[in-house]
Amino acid sequence: MSLSLTLAALWAIAATIVALLPMRLQYLPGVTLLVAAPFLLGFIGFEHGVRVAALGLAGFVSMFRNPLRHFYRRARGEMPEIPQ
Repeated sequence: MSLSLTLAALWAIAATIVALLPMRLQYLPGVTLLVAAPFLLGFIGFEHGVRVAALGLAGFVSMFRNPLRHFYRRARGEMPEIPQ
């Protein structure tokens, strides 16, 4: 397996572990994974092409749909509430 796909698999495992943490402990590792994802997707696209990167993007969006929805609402000017 290529380096980019190995890193993507480790990223997915790390994201799953972060999701198991209590909400108050998810912020720092979650933001770190959220920031690292575009670089990882770019690396996957560079090594394997756009189709494989699109599959990775679909996995990223499915795992981070709630934070992405929150940032989308904030960008539109709404003030969504953060769960406790």
